[in-house]
Amino acid sequence: MPIYEFRCHKCGHRFEKLCPIGENGAKMQCPTCAAPAPNRVMSGFCASGTDSGSSCGSCSSSNCSGCGH
Repeated sequence: MPIYEFRCHKCGHRFEKLCPIGENGAKMQCPTCAAPAPNRVMSGFCASGTDSGSSCGSCSSSNCSGCGH
């Protein structure tokens, strides 16, 4: 099950919820103010583990003390 992010149309509270695929929030309520049907919003994400091994990219050294940067 994916984690979707929702935003309350009444109080603006943003929250995440583990939901079945395709959940649109129509049967949910805001956990802060209990307003019905929060809007599903696009979530940002951060990818980790994308480091190529070089500290700054200006050389092939894996350690900044090796190139002085």
